[in-house]
Amino acid sequence: MDFAPRIQARLDALAAISAEPGAITRLYLTPEQARASALVMGWMREAGMSARLDAAGNVIGRLEGPVPGSPAVVIGSHLDTVRDAGRYDGPLGVVTGIACVAALAASGTRLPFAVEVVGFADEEGTRFAATLIGSRAFAGTFDPDKLACPDGQGVTVAQALRAAGFDPERFHEAARRRSEILAYLELHIEQGPALERAGLAVGLVTAISGATRLAVTLEGEAGHAGTVAMDGRRDALAGAAACVLAVEARCRGEAGLVGTVGSLTASPGAVNVIPGRVAFSLDLRAPDDGQRAAALADIAAAWRSIAAERGLALAWRTTHDAPSVPCDPALAERIAAAMAAEGHPVFRLPSGAGHDGMAVGALAPVAMVFVRCRGGVSHNPAEFASLPDIEAGARVLLATVRGLGADG
Repeated sequence: MDFAPRIQARLDALAAISAEPGAITRLYLTPEQARASALVMGWMREAGMSARLDAAGNVIGRLEGPVPGSPAVVIGSHLDTVRDAGRYDGPLGVVTGIACVAALAASGTRLPFAVEVVGFADEEGTRFAATLIGSRAFAGTFDPDKLACPDGQGVTVAQALRAAGFDPERFHEAARRRSEILAYLELHIEQGPALERAGLAVGLVTAISGATRLAVTLEGEAGHAGTVAMDGRRDALAGAAACVLAVEARCRGEAGLVGTVGSLTASPGAVNVIPGRVAFSLDLRAPDDGQRAAALADIAAAWRSIAAERGLALAWRTTHDAPSVPCDPALAERIAAAMAAEGHPVFRLPSGAGHDGMAVGALAPVAMVFVRCRGGVSHNPAEFASLPDIEAGARVLLATVRGLGADG
């Protein structure tokens, strides 16, 4: 059985459902998401599963176990996208999960547990600037205060739920119990170049990196660009440049650690005025929380030294802080065995990007399979995974589920 052609055709069908012509944009609780959910539920039923929407809008397909209500191995990823997205990030994991269940059902395989495939409704956080809404609801860790988060038009999550036919008062009913979920498996494009550089189709994720994000300000003194001598200037932008380079210097060369200054705004922003104030961001990630904490402390010390030397006032606040989620060792070894059985070297690597598994990790053991993507490109229309690589990922995922069944 060749999985990849049908998986690709279904990814293309989902890609055609978009709020923007010529782009792929599907945001949480929009008509486009409703259409995608209906399409995916149809595929789930075709594969032999029951299918439903939970109270958060997650799509849940279920192949029942030997006893109705049996605990389930869950295969999942997300169906929402960023704006102008690629077609693989998220949906590849959902569609591949459906293909694996179809193969199990077609072969008459009897497993000692149920299998569920979940298409999470919101992972990206594009509409409401609150990430992992769907998987946090599923895991029972969603903060109900987030129901008041507005989108760019002032529509809150609660209002959008009502408009889409859901009841925000019942949102908590999406939460699952620990006793219901045996394990969570997620297949995803790598979103990085490691597999391509190694010449490998698939990889075994060791951990989903934790992340800290800061909003930083440096205050100096604005002045005329032509009349203030270089000596003694309190140039906030020059200080910010030194801070950016300090981040790069600290993070370069340490495996798994990455630091990014992705936004920077200088004020007053005139060509002939020395910048008196700069606001910038920091995104710091690592698969080990101790590693991330040590790097943050070193970066903070370097920034304080830069600010003191240049006569600048430094301040920051934490806007996001999420711990890393190590993949479960036993599940990881089951995936490793499946990779070896399918003829693939076991290549281990961390995930620098966040995934729904970060949230589900509060509920059940998690593990991930990465599929090579061309150039490591993601969140971009150029995102691409080849049919042979998709096939390899699907076969590893299916072998993993079968192996878990053999384990009992």
